Amino acid sequence: MSPRPRPGVLEVEPYVGGESRAPGGRPPLRLASNENPLGPSPKAVAAYEAAGPELHRYPDGASAELRQALGALHDLDPARIVCGAGSDELIGLLVRAYAGPGDEVLYSAHGFLMYGISAKSAGATPVTAREANLTADVDALLAKVTERTRLLFLANPNNPTGTYLPAAALRRLHAGLPPEVLLVVDAAYAEYVTAPDYEDGRALVTAQDNVVMTRTFSKIYGLAALRLGWAYCPPAVADVLNRVRAPFNVTRTAQVAGLAAVRDQGHVVRSRAHNETWRAWLMENLRGLGVEITPSLGNFLLIQFSDAPGRTAHDALAALKEEGVLLRGMAAYGLPDCLRITVGSEAENRAAVDALRRFLA
Repeated sequence: MSPRPRPGVLEVEPYVGGESRAPGGRPPLRLASNENPLGPSPKAVAAYEAAGPELHRYPDGASAELRQALGALHDLDPARIVCGAGSDELIGLLVRAYAGPGDEVLYSAHGFLMYGISAKSAGATPVTAREANLTADVDALLAKVTERTRLLFLANPNNPTGTYLPAAALRRLHAGLPPEVLLVVDAAYAEYVTAPDYEDGRALVTAQDNVVMTRTFSKIYGLAALRLGWAYCPPAVADVLNRVRAPFNVTRTAQVAGLAAVRDQGHVVRSRAHNETWRAWLMENLRGLGVEITPSLGNFLLIQFSDAPGRTAHDALAALKEEGVLLRGMAAYGLPDCLRITVGSEAENRAAVDALRRFLA
């Protein structure tokens, strides 16, 4: 006899992040994890370094100053903001707080892997709905809602496809949900979006009692190493999250770096402009190689390969890795014929296209 985990835990397939090492110890071109090629704001780096002498002090458990800054930036009530160790932690806390054995957690077929992992970890059942043209389908999602549905996660824009639901479709999705189902709009890539019909979820959260928006500092803010995210919630949900989160779940270094990053919106503007320019360049040049590209609003593109022997996504992933170019395989997302490429620096983007050109020649 030995200790046994709760039912569902051993069904979890551990999350595997993008690769970060190239063969032979050579410096890799890391285009597998949707990191900001410009890095973090220099002001955030300076704030992080300045926090060193205070590492013996516990952080502010309420992340009050950071929440105040986020509220001022986005015109939100700071009391309704909850900070976490990345939006991953907040996703897990929401599932743990609102779902358990016998309950269902719903999301689109190619949604973020952490939705299913979090559901199984809580003993709940993950349920997926088909997509239309690699885009979340409102009718398909609503058709999957049952009396056991407790949460519906919508990544908008979605990772790894880069597609999105416009504001009208998002409102229609919410309107079709029972009031006891919590709609979680995962807006991790919202800062990259310039589409005029996009809605990150803030307005719905303000107006409704069953909508949460999650955000992250890992993408455009370039602070992935510090694990920092936040959620904007109805007051009752914020109260629940503050009850179940750890008392010091956000480190002091993450808080001070995040605060400095929020106050340096010039870096955000530069990062968005870089992404707009080089995402378009990558799309044009990759299509010129004869592969299919899904239009994206994020800082990445989804590349579809053929099933011809020697020309598959698996073959491409291995060949590029040998050259030190690291992309992300998409088999775990139900897209075995696809790879995802992060928009990198100019040098990284050009090198990746050249490597793919050699592979496809």
